[in-house]
Amino acid sequence: MDNIRTVSDTKRKFYGYHTRPINSIYRRFVEELLVEMHLLSVNIDFRYDPIYALGVVTSFQRFMQGYSPESDKASIFNGLCQAVDDSSDKYHQEAEAILNEAKGLPIADFKDKLTHVTDVQAGEGILWGTFGSIAANPKFKYSRLFAIGLYTLLMEIDADLVKDEEKRTETITQISEGLKFSSEKLQKDLDIYRGNLDKMQQLLTVIEDTLEADRKKRASTEAEKTAELLEKKETPETQESETSN
Repeated sequence: MDNIRTVSDTKRKFYGYHTRPINSIYRRFVEELLVEMHLLSVNIDFRYDPIYALGVVTSFQRFMQGYSPESDKASIFNGLCQAVDDSSDKYHQEAEAILNEAKGLPIADFKDKLTHVTDVQAGEGILWGTFGSIAANPKFKYSRLFAIGLYTLLMEIDADLVKDEEKRTETITQISEGLKFSSEKLQKDLDIYRGNLDKMQQLLTVIEDTLEADRKKRASTEAEKTAELLEKKETPETQESETSN
């Protein structure tokens, strides 16, 4: 029997792949995402799918906004995927593929097809093939990251629906019934996700305001120093002029 990888093992692998320090504001998010991916990867009922991949990619993109240096983001994401023995390229490619398939899909058709999702053939594409596999799996392991992937798909199909609480709740219920998992859990996870996005945006605004205030303060300090230097240069000349008179 193989030894199950521990959280410490996964963290050690991650920091082996990404060796640069992580900005303190974002460190908690990165480590929480890493632990969540780890716990799913060692769960016997968990099966990777493109909707989960979209949730991981979207979550990372949304909560790493404003990260500096920007060039480190790819290394951090690569490290997250490699730490759970997976590929960042696969996550990006499959997330993009399922999102592209959802583009232009009428929301009415989407909702109608969900009521017959068990009859959908795998050959109908990555989107419905994934839904069909999930609906047919009695041990499907639901996760928060899967929920974020679903939400991202809904945003792509009909952003206005997502903004309407009543329609959003109705659609979430239909999805849950079609895929056979708890609508209450999905609704709760999405409410938390939306709330955290708002908090993150507020934090980014505060950070930007603070940086702007620092820039103005530095500019003001430099201007004062320049003025002092100019005054010191002028003073001896003025004194010499007065003496010769």
